[in-house]
Amino acid sequence: MRFIRELVGALTVVLLTAVAACAQDVTLSVAVSLKEVTEELGRAFMAARPGVTLRYNFGASGELQKQIEAGAPVDVFLSAAQRQMDDLEKQNLIVPAGRRAFARNALVVIKPADSRIDITKPGDLLEARVGRIVIGNPKTVPAGQYAEESLRALGLWDRLRPKLIFSENVRQALDYVARGEVDAGFVYSTDAASRAQGVKEAFRPPDDSYRPVIYPGAVVAASKQAALARAFLDLLGGAEGRAVLSRFGFQPPPAGAR
Repeated sequence: MRFIRELVGALTVVLLTAVAACAQDVTLSVAVSLKEVTEELGRAFMAARPGVTLRYNFGASGELQKQIEAGAPVDVFLSAAQRQMDDLEKQNLIVPAGRRAFARNALVVIKPADSRIDITKPGDLLEARVGRIVIGNPKTVPAGQYAEESLRALGLWDRLRPKLIFSENVRQALDYVARGEVDAGFVYSTDAASRAQGVKEAFRPPDDSYRPVIYPGAVVAASKQAALARAFLDLLGGAEGRAVLSRFGFQPPPAGAR
């Protein structure tokens, strides 16, 4: 019996060692507005590939870009704006041949669900009753960059600047509004839908006041799991990915976008 136990123990060690050797980690740096979509698709991706583990790094696209530029071990980058992907492509830090646009979003202005302040158009943000407005930090947060573009195009940026509070990412801006810490905030329509019990949409800035909100994805050039990274992008851009994106409120990207 002792021999059998020792043999079973030895075989177990060999099996665990083999499993560990076959285990493959894939790191995804993802715009936080895609959190739920990525996690749902990730579960399906891992279920179909025993031994593969997806590691998620959620944040503002600009911060994720900086991490990749600094050499962070990332396999896939999913950005909420083309600007960050363009910058990485110019530095040869992504694989341009596999880059693809996979979704589109829209900018909305929200207010706390229990707010009694009437905000129905951009000019209402100038009213004294609107004290504080949150947007993502335009230096690193695409939602904040789009918000600044819109407010500048509408001639409101300089006049509203004293009211603005900058958040680290779009979900933090959403939280500020949901908690009633600000009177209004700029987020994506998908973010507003994800917190329907805590916030309500006030209005949508004119589409022509900011660039289209297009989400591109790409394999990072330094990836050690390039094949798996490409496979995840294929899932995201395929029928299953499109269905999940649609369910969370994302729109298809414009034809020809990348």
